Amino acid sequence: MIKAVLWDIDGTLLDFLKAEAYGIRKCFSIFNLGECTDEMLERYSAINRTWWCRLERGECTKPEVLEGRFADFFKAEGIDFDQIDEFNLAYQYHLGNHAFFCDHGLETVEMLKGKVAQYAVTNGTALAQDRKLEQSGLNRLLDGIFISERVGSEKPDVRFFDAVFASIPYSKEECIIIGDSLTSDMQGGMNANISTCFYNPKDILIPEGYHIDYTVRDLAEVLDLIKGE
Repeated sequence: MIKAVLWDIDGTLLDFLKAEAYGIRKCFSIFNLGECTDEMLERYSAINRTWWCRLERGECTKPEVLEGRFADFFKAEGIDFDQIDEFNLAYQYHLGNHAFFCDHGLETVEMLKGKVAQYAVTNGTALAQDRKLEQSGLNRLLDGIFISERVGSEKPDVRFFDAVFASIPYSKEECIIIGDSLTSDMQGGMNANISTCFYNPKDILIPEGYHIDYTVRDLAEVLDLIKGE
């Protein structure tokens, strides 16, 4: 029986790409870098994903991610800009300025409140995630928040989940992780030996090697999943 849900935030409850676009464009305006087009945003997103995947594999540190993604992006775009640290700090701030929910994200959390415990488990930076959770109201709906920067480990590292389970009154058998990332959320659930639910609104093909217990295309489906369990 599921008694607690571990929610990923970016790309699951909150629409990260919308927040990313807002944050990048706001910073382009602040630093007088001109227009950031949709095509530029797509190229940045690809660079950003590459860096975060490297972090998940333990190939780099988070500070290297935060600096390296923008250094690579500006170089690839031919933009002569060396205020990387300042840009990144401003981006973290504005990334959390507006909360854009994924379809049925807020409603699902609201309807589950009081029925099961709900926790945020996220690899985002503390500055950005604190602001997102505040702006979205999720910090008032969820029963606890675990941000990798404070935990000291990143999903899918089992040490991240060890820290979570050392802090909540539920066993692994009573919990499920719900997220949109195969490499972070689903692999993390597998590493921690807990039930997994893949939020897959685009119906992407799941590669071999992933043991996923449930798949949903709409977060509203989580309500029936929890009820069924």
